[in-house]
Order: sequence, then C-alpha cells, then structure tokens
Amino acid sequence: MKSQSTEKLQKVLARAGLGSRREMETWIQAGRVLVNRQVATIGDRICTNDDIRVDGRKISNTVLSIQARQIICYHKPTGEVCTRHDPEERTTIFKNLPPLQNGRWISIGRLDLNTSGLLLLTTDGELANNLMHPSSGVEREYAVRVLGEVNQEMLKRLRDGVELEDGKACFTNIKITGGKGANHWYNVTLTEGRKHEVRRLWETQGVTVSRLIRIRFGPIILPKNLRAGSHMKLDNPSQQKLLRAVGIK
Repeated sequence: MKSQSTEKLQKVLARAGLGSRREMETWIQAGRVLVNRQVATIGDRICTNDDIRVDGRKISNTVLSIQARQIICYHKPTGEVCTRHDPEERTTIFKNLPPLQNGRWISIGRLDLNTSGLLLLTTDGELANNLMHPSSGVEREYAVRVLGEVNQEMLKRLRDGVELEDGKACFTNIKITGGKGANHWYNVTLTEGRKHEVRRLWETQGVTVSRLIRIRFGPIILPKNLRAGSHMKLDNPSQQKLLRAVGIK
C-alpha cells in the first residue's frame, strides 16, 4: 500500500481533462491505460508520482496533480478561435488567459469564429465534461440579430422543433428584444451545444443570423462590465451555482 495519498485512476484522468469518469473507465477496460508500465484495471488507485500512460503517451505529473479548482469567464470577441493551436495562425482565446502554475485551462464548450460572448474555462476536466455532456441539460442563452422577415409561425416551428442534418432541434425559449427594419434582435435558449446550432436553426426558416452573442451559460450571466478580450474569476457563490447545475459537491 502506498504511503502517499492516492485517488482512483479514472477520477484523476477525468480531472486532467481526458474525458468523463465513465469514458475513462471504458478506456481502462479496453487496456488503453498503463500504470507503471502495467495494464491498469478498474479500481486502481494512484498517486501523482506514478507513471501513467494513455495510448502510449505519458501524462505529465503536473497535469495529474491535485489542485484547487479554478473557473473563469472570458468575453470572447469575434475573430478568435477556441483551439490551442490554429493552423491558419488566427488568434486563439488561450493567448488572453492568465497563466497557470499547474494544469491547463479547459474550455467548457466552444464558440465559433464569428460568435462572441461568454465562454467558461476551468482547470477541472471532470467539471468541463459534465457541463458539456448532452445529458446535463445546461441552458445556453444567446442574443441573436436576425436579418429577414420573421413571423409567429416561424417562431412556433423553432420552439416546436425542426429537423437538422444531425437530428431534431429547437429553442426552449424565444424572446423578441427589439430592432428596426430588416434586422431584429431575439434572446434564444437551448440545452445543447451542437456545432452552429443557433445559426442552423434560424436558417431553416429562410433568414440569416447577422450577429450572435452568448449571454448566459447555465446560471452564469456574461458580466456587463467585462470587456471583449478580458476575463475574470468566478466568485465562490457563482462557482457553487455552476457545480450544483451538474450535481457536483
């Protein structure tokens, strides 16, 4: 028995951002994980000095180390991508984030190049995976500027659900918030994070999204005083609200 503090292998791998605990258990059962050069089994307990390899790649002890959970909200401007390294050398969100002594920032979902607004990031991989998983049902709310004529029948279809190429989708709530002429603003809410889902839903009705801003993720609202390209730490009450949204103590 190790004298050092140990944790379950799947929990450590999930916290490192490799996937959910259930996914890590599947990887372990498939023989993809080695502990000190031996094939791991479900229930193995490890310490941060152990040699952990997934698909032959060593996981650094820094990434595996126990650390205080950090969560920040970032006001993503348009023109930035959510990947760590972009082959087209576009600016990534990670260039504007505060440096970490241990671990790494994990993006809780993504916003595409032309979408701005609230993006949450954490050092806790398990939290990120839980919040992104479709079963969590965490609401995402967007402010949308729509170009084109919109009528009540179209709004009803968007609430009831329309077929997209990857399955049926809908807005759980639509609120008209203003606008003149051909452009009108709406606040829309959904509980999924499919790629370009908001834009694709509106396009089924023959209109175009000319601007898209995420203003809420679960219980966290984009702070009005947070400028584009800036970040701020979530205070403890806000962190607790986010954890409760996915049943984490």
